[in-house]
Amino acid sequence: MNPYVLDFNEIDSTRLPDVGGKGGNLGELSRAGFPVPRGFCVTTRAYREFIAASPEMDGLMDMLDRLKPDQLDEISELGRRTRDYLQSVSVPERVESAVIEGWQKYGADREYAVRSSATAEDLPTASFAGQQETYLNVKGAGQLLQSIRKCWASLFTDRAIVYRARNGFGHQAVFLSVVVQQMVFPEVSGIMFTADPVTGNRRIVSIDASFGLGEALVLGIVSADLYQVKAGNIIKKQIARKETAVYARLEGGTDKVDITGDRQTAPSLSDEQAIRLARTGRSIEAHFGSPQDIEWCLVDGEISILQSRPITTLYPVPPAETGTQVRLFLSFGHMQMMTEAIKPLGISVLRTLIPLGKSTPLGESDLLVEAGGRLYSDVVTRLLEYPFLKKRLPELLLNVDEIFSRAVREFVEREECQTAARPGKRKKQQTAA
Repeated sequence: MNPYVLDFNEIDSTRLPDVGGKGGNLGELSRAGFPVPRGFCVTTRAYREFIAASPEMDGLMDMLDRLKPDQLDEISELGRRTRDYLQSVSVPERVESAVIEGWQKYGADREYAVRSSATAEDLPTASFAGQQETYLNVKGAGQLLQSIRKCWASLFTDRAIVYRARNGFGHQAVFLSVVVQQMVFPEVSGIMFTADPVTGNRRIVSIDASFGLGEALVLGIVSADLYQVKAGNIIKKQIARKETAVYARLEGGTDKVDITGDRQTAPSLSDEQAIRLARTGRSIEAHFGSPQDIEWCLVDGEISILQSRPITTLYPVPPAETGTQVRLFLSFGHMQMMTEAIKPLGISVLRTLIPLGKSTPLGESDLLVEAGGRLYSDVVTRLLEYPFLKKRLPELLLNVDEIFSRAVREFVEREECQTAARPGKRKKQQTAA
């Protein structure tokens, strides 16, 4: 196995130290059979040897480690100095030879996307997405090597330095792999969230789509159409005025192109394509076991997946009983004016003190569940299965907490709650099944 280059089919989640978050996820997707354009990763060992061959880097790293996140002027100056230095240093010959060999294997006459993949990127607990650089439509050995060097140097952009400092990642402890992937030239591309990023609703797949390359959408320089899919049906479609698209140039690189006429307001996706995308998103979510932020594109009407990473901004969902369609959890701590997160020992003590919902006297109550360092109960969900209480409970909760009362009222007005079965009816259905 080449220590400097790994093909996607050699990569799984255990290779994150070698290929970073983006590279690890692409390898996982490719091995699982999802439609990922072919490619390889230049490993973090190549980056480490490149850094080791640069005699000034130890001193520059030490100076970076001493900077605080709010020292923006010093970070800007030292970051610029570090990037300029790295772009002037030669790549070790053994690394360069391995990269050229991997590139020729996939086609020296092809165009490639060259993307940074840091070891602290696209993790379940932290996302460094967008901190480092991407180069599209790269052609020829010279452009390829220069793009890889620029990716390595982009580990020291101002925003990457500040982000690491604020999140407690040492500058010398984060390494960079580079993804080299066959370029695709899509008619439409975009981003898909397998949970609504605005409301956090995990039953909704939210799709942003626009014409041309998706990098422009990721960077926020073009408008996007919005499609939301729930249970295989489109529940929301919002068509934007799309005035700009980004396309690849024949000689390499990309250009912004004006969109004119009726095409500005034409839907970028058909309903069938949006539903098919959502179905693919659900499959990827099932593979990784958590809601995903997915970059995708359509080439000749076929889906290609360019990246998938965990959505790290969603509040964790308490464990739920299998088969229950919709549940309402109320915060135990907020009723007691305990709004801060509770330590694990405190959670255990509180669950033990509750006298109900226990299998043993000294056990922990099942009526309270933990999520995000807080305790919740879904007793209200069970009460709302009775039509009389569904009408009266919001009024009764006014005596406890007005915000809880409003939340319950909003919950019972949702379609899922309106169509929920009563206890007796549900039991009968289950027995019949």
